[in-house]
Amino acid sequence: MKRSDRLYALIQILKDGALHRAEDMARDLGVSVRTIYRDMDTLAASGIPVEGERGVGYSARAAITLPPLNLTEDELEALHLGLAAVGHGAEADLKAAAESLSAKIDAVLPEDRHGAPKSFGFAVYPFADAAFGFRHLGTLRGAIRNRQKLRLHMQGGSARDVRPLKLDYWGRVWTCLVWCDTSGGFTMLRADQIDRIDILPGLFVDEPGKRIEDYVASP
Repeated sequence: MKRSDRLYALIQILKDGALHRAEDMARDLGVSVRTIYRDMDTLAASGIPVEGERGVGYSARAAITLPPLNLTEDELEALHLGLAAVGHGAEADLKAAAESLSAKIDAVLPEDRHGAPKSFGFAVYPFADAAFGFRHLGTLRGAIRNRQKLRLHMQGGSARDVRPLKLDYWGRVWTCLVWCDTSGGFTMLRADQIDRIDILPGLFVDEPGKRIEDYVASP
């Protein structure tokens, strides 16, 4: 079971308001008690009104809940953009609400990213910096679909010839996994640090050692 699915299952268990023992929830979900403890900490940090303690049990106060949503990358991008705009330009109560909602989204984003860093945090990157990277996403997506080689001009003046392989969203910024022909290896580049993109002539094909599965299998 994915972590996001498990967190949602725990919310469904707790929302009846009754006291639930960690041992019982661990048995029902097929995980360790320690995992349930960590999940309870995650839910509490995300703003879910969880009450209780280890060795006693947990319950949740009444709160507004939504059914699970399956978001496309474009929908998630639009949500991030709106939250960033509110969080960096609204009055104090709306800013706090945007930060809280952002933390809840971070807590349930998929965790099966190889080498994923921790959440960057809502206020770490200003809205203008995050928005700067959005303008490149369409070009990057198209290049991934079409196997198009790109020359990425990065902030600071460096340039890389790359084969874009995969886009990832980390809660605050987008990154692109590429095989870099310039350096001869895989690298993860932040979209907001790309200054300009040139589309290079010619397409690339999958080559052993330069594919996503090779990156996943690498130590």
